[in-house]
Amino acid sequence: MEMTETQAQTSLDQLIGAYVRPAVRRQRPYHVGGVPDVTVKLNQNESPFDLPEALKRELIETFFEIPFNRYPTEQPDVLRHALAAHVGHDPDGILVGNGSNELTYTLGLAFIEKGTPVVLPRPMFALYETVVKLYDGALTSTPPRPDLSFDADALLDAVRRKRPALTVLTTPNNPTGLAMTMAEVEAIVEAAPGFVVVDEAYVEFAEESAQPLLDRYPNVILLRTLSKAFGLAGLRIGFLMARPEVVAELLKARLPFMVDRLAEATALALLRRPDLLAERVRIIKGETDKLTAALRALDGVEAVPSQANFVIFRTAEEPKKLMARLAEAGVLVRDMSGYPELRGYLRVSAGTPAENQAFLVALKNALDTKA
Repeated sequence: MEMTETQAQTSLDQLIGAYVRPAVRRQRPYHVGGVPDVTVKLNQNESPFDLPEALKRELIETFFEIPFNRYPTEQPDVLRHALAAHVGHDPDGILVGNGSNELTYTLGLAFIEKGTPVVLPRPMFALYETVVKLYDGALTSTPPRPDLSFDADALLDAVRRKRPALTVLTTPNNPTGLAMTMAEVEAIVEAAPGFVVVDEAYVEFAEESAQPLLDRYPNVILLRTLSKAFGLAGLRIGFLMARPEVVAELLKARLPFMVDRLAEATALALLRRPDLLAERVRIIKGETDKLTAALRALDGVEAVPSQANFVIFRTAEEPKKLMARLAEAGVLVRDMSGYPELRGYLRVSAGTPAENQAFLVALKNALDTKA
């Protein structure tokens, strides 16, 4: 006898309730949202620069040479060696992924099971907390200082008390743009009994890197991405640096064939153009500084200094209303109110000079015409 629509829905609800893990059901899917067809998109910390047309045409020729019927290598070995040369690290200590987000899940699979102690500061990129909860880890999170910087003393205390298998630091931090000092990072690394992941997604814009710690401490893992300074957010390339012995274990936990041949070829082409990367980083850093100064010059606007390619700011206006006014003017920014510590804040990525000017004009108009 065929089920009614109500019976089928009840049966489906029962299936999900009985067999989908509670840790999964408690989470929400990652969703940025936004307004389609905006003129100025400054909400995802992307590079404002696409690849030069000549390089894209070169890559089209490469595209035709790729045999689509053949798997890529388990690890993209040519890219792995090129990245190793770029950062000055042992190729066997490099793990390349489908964006650093994919590697985050690999870290969770390798290190976290039910009850595993994990220490995270807050606010930080929400995916880390999600991964800990998906794997049923025992999460300890430490609040920031009043200026929104990480409270290194509180983190150090949590590491000593909880003795975590995994501690994660993001510096410069998304969503605040603030960075930890390397002395603070090293103190936590030295105290941690387990692994310390330092997410350096924005390191090209920062003053310091934790990479020297890799030589001194076996428990350090660095995460990098080609989505930000390299401008390859649409092709998904990230990589991890650690001791070769650690990478050998992580390889057991991650899926093979995660990096496609076109993404690898594009990353290699950019690595052969260090001058292009350096020039774009210089421009983006300059535009971030100008954006921060311009925001601080506006009456009633408070902006947080940043070592990344974005700035968080707040006004007396309710963020969702202000964001809606900006969207009406063709400018998309990000509401940070989902982080309890950042209620009232919006985040704007540094765009081109023209995009930043359009944002500032739209912001001034929105504040002048507030309801």
